[in-house]
Amino acid sequence: MTHHHINYIEMAACDLAKTEHFFSRVFNWQFEHFGPDYRAFSSSGLTGGFYKSELRACTKLGSALVVIYSVNLEQSLQDVELAGGEICEAIFSFPGGRRFHFIEPSGNELAVWSDL
Repeated sequence: MTHHHINYIEMAACDLAKTEHFFSRVFNWQFEHFGPDYRAFSSSGLTGGFYKSELRACTKLGSALVVIYSVNLEQSLQDVELAGGEICEAIFSFPGGRRFHFIEPSGNELAVWSDL
């Protein structure tokens, strides 16, 4: 760990089982259960967890955006859709790369980007 570096993130999830299945399937994240209302994840580049809550992260409401890197953006978009994610912003270009936004099964908005 490095002093003053972000090393953990927590997000709400109304359906922990569906959220775990989605991130495991699409991004190969590993999960550990801490009671019925918390699931910690790893193998994501940054460790974190999901806690049971009806709240959701959405950028239109001012939420921070978790952005995941991909070496194949089109394949990642297809994987998100096949696993039940909803694309809320199609692939678009920005200085330095391209990205898309999606909603995972518990309603949180995240993004995937690539510099390729």
